[in-house]
Amino acid sequence: MGFPHLKNRPVLVTGGAGFIGSHLVDRLVEEGAEVRVLDDLSRGKREYLEGSWARIEFIEGDIRRPGDVSKALTGIDTVFHLAANTSVPRSVEDPRYDFEVNAGGTFNLLEACRLGDVDDVVYASTAAVYGEPRYTPMDEAHPTDPISPYGASKLAGEKMGAVFQRVYDINFTTVRIFNVYGPRQSMYVMYDFMVKLSKSPRRLEVLGDGGQRRCYVFTDDAVEGILVAAKNAPGEIVNLSGDESVSVNELAEKMIPELSPGAEIFNTGASWKGDIQILVGDNSKLKSKGFQPRTPLADGIRKLIEWHQNKA
Repeated sequence: MGFPHLKNRPVLVTGGAGFIGSHLVDRLVEEGAEVRVLDDLSRGKREYLEGSWARIEFIEGDIRRPGDVSKALTGIDTVFHLAANTSVPRSVEDPRYDFEVNAGGTFNLLEACRLGDVDDVVYASTAAVYGEPRYTPMDEAHPTDPISPYGASKLAGEKMGAVFQRVYDINFTTVRIFNVYGPRQSMYVMYDFMVKLSKSPRRLEVLGDGGQRRCYVFTDDAVEGILVAAKNAPGEIVNLSGDESVSVNELAEKMIPELSPGAEIFNTGASWKGDIQILVGDNSKLKSKGFQPRTPLADGIRKLIEWHQNKA
């Protein structure tokens, strides 16, 4: 799907040097948008933006500092807000940092939008706001009951955005993202598997019992979904997920032949606090708006492994 309405539009991507953010920046540049990036480079990398660097404006700044946010918003029409702590374990270890970045940073952005008269914010939320499922697949009406500081901080951002939409007429679109994977990924389970097997080719340690189930969406499809939501679901809440769900053990079985044939899986029996057992999303609402995940899981895994091996 093309997005001709983005041509020459001034947009800001917070967290635009990160994993998903940098892919979004590349796509926005392809669509002809005038792109500005705000990133503190705590996890993002300039090299992720090398293909678009000459065509963007980059501001190194912190979403927790109101002055940095206000500066980045000057002259902007639309904000794609991806700056966040996205690590559940880190949120458990340091909940204050997690809240200051995710909830406080989102407030700083919304307040700067209100004062600067920016009307459109697309918020990258997370499936972690749902917590353990009452039913699956989880649709947008599923109760929100997070079990980690990360999920709670992202839900706080959602709630603040909903209030700013109601009170100040800021168009706040919430995209609840399930598990994304692909090139430039430097954390989460697929990346962990690649690192572990490079260090120990005969034995793959899998946290928990391996029964944790996820639905995965490739980066290119995730970016498409974000843009579809921004265009066709303004002010709404939508799930962004893939169509295929697998357990962590099944995922390991798909990756081992590509990385280290014959490696054995060892389940630790214990995972980290805040690890949701089942995260399987209902993406029918976003599909009704024009979204369609196109990358089969096997193809996406091969692309991720190829990127990782070329980077090594």
